[in-house]
Amino acid sequence: MPKRRRLMITLGALGLSGAAYQMALAQEVQPSPGLSGEAAPPESDGSAAISPENQASLDMIGEVIGALDGEAERNGNNWQFTVEERMLIVVTDASAGRMRIITPIAEASALPPQALERLMQANFDTALDARYAIGQGVVWGAFVHPLDSLTTRDFASGVLQTKSLADTFGTTFTSGVLNYGGGDSGAILENQLNELLEQLERRQAT
Repeated sequence: MPKRRRLMITLGALGLSGAAYQMALAQEVQPSPGLSGEAAPPESDGSAAISPENQASLDMIGEVIGALDGEAERNGNNWQFTVEERMLIVVTDASAGRMRIITPIAEASALPPQALERLMQANFDTALDARYAIGQGVVWGAFVHPLDSLTTRDFASGVLQTKSLADTFGTTFTSGVLNYGGGDSGAILENQLNELLEQLERRQAT
């Protein structure tokens, strides 16, 4: 099954509109958004505006995504990939030194007011590094981090946390790391993170 067709089916199962699907795909062909929310100007030199630290982080992001999804799609310094049928998008602004991992979850207009309050409660105690957000009528899971200080563990953890927010939407609303209520989620995510890091080490050793 073609990848985009498979992604459309996944988004359809989430109840997302065609507009939301097109917005997600637009990240592949439009410049990365700057910190102001507007499109960043194109770089005149492919690497002149990118510091060595930021370039190293971009290379690392590509390696991690490649380990997670061998069919990941890349356009410039933006990626679209899937982890266990969950679509994730990585958007970077290398000149500004920022990156974010996002995944669409549901249409915001379909949520009752108490559900929006529940998202804010989760952002306070169970969402942690990845958070719930609303943009252009869609509820997203989002993880934001500076590029120059981004480690492999930071990025891998961000992917797993963002995915967990989407997977637990409507139930525990958790990024799966730490929370004030205790439980098993933290240990489960830690095991997944360690397995991913070990997989990356094996790939780099070959």
